[in-house]
Amino acid sequence: MPLGFIVLSHYQARPLLEARRAGQSIARTSLDLNRSHCDVTLDAGGITLPDGRRIAWPIIEQIAASESGCYRIGDGAEKIQTYSQATGRTYSLYPTPLAPTMLISGLPMHRIKDTDPYRDTLAKIKAASLTRGRVLDTCTGLGYTAIEAAKIADEVITIELDPAAQEIAQLNPWSQPLFDEPKITRIIGDSYDEVRRFADAHFSRVIHDPPAFALAGELYSADFYAELFRVLKPGGRLFHYIGDLDSASGSRTARGVVERLKRAGFQQVTPRPEAFGVVAHK
Repeated sequence: MPLGFIVLSHYQARPLLEARRAGQSIARTSLDLNRSHCDVTLDAGGITLPDGRRIAWPIIEQIAASESGCYRIGDGAEKIQTYSQATGRTYSLYPTPLAPTMLISGLPMHRIKDTDPYRDTLAKIKAASLTRGRVLDTCTGLGYTAIEAAKIADEVITIELDPAAQEIAQLNPWSQPLFDEPKITRIIGDSYDEVRRFADAHFSRVIHDPPAFALAGELYSADFYAELFRVLKPGGRLFHYIGDLDSASGSRTARGVVERLKRAGFQQVTPRPEAFGVVAHK
């Protein structure tokens, strides 16, 4: 990531303050939420970056005090968040020790308990058993699924309902390949409608990672599953993220999902608890 695009969270800010208290003049840190690392110089006024720019200690202290925010550094520190006029939801970038997640009205869109968003994404990719060919990612979010899928597949088409989510992704260092990778095609629209535009047997794999049922019930419907079945090639696979299959709510949701997937035509639906979802075969 170019040095001009600086994003910090408390995971970077607090060690810098500790280094100052320890009397260090040089500290190793990340300017892009732990995607890469560099050395910075510490003095009484703040830190000096490798390109000569400076960040004052009051800004570092402000970021260190925030448990739930990621901040883009310019003249000051601007929290990465936005409000969607389209959906009435608030989106913000939420830090973890590795890749951040996105909060949608306060709910994280990735697993962050006993894992992190990057490992969560890799679990979904592994469950889907990706091959070369064309992949559909129904809900872009921060784009991690599309980015990882593009490392294997020939083409990835990813659909995002809310432009506000793309605004957050554009400010997330970990999401930059979503906008740079030529194998990824981004569509802004409702997956329920957009999937109908694709030809029969258009995809070898589908990764369906919808919001919670309460937020997007239509993406759990038999009609939508029938469209996913239609656009899959024979022998294709669908990975459907549900949530913790061992929890009461996850188990209840999974039962309905499996029944509707089979009704849509999928012949084999296999639980993948390690990825919090199921795999359906055509």
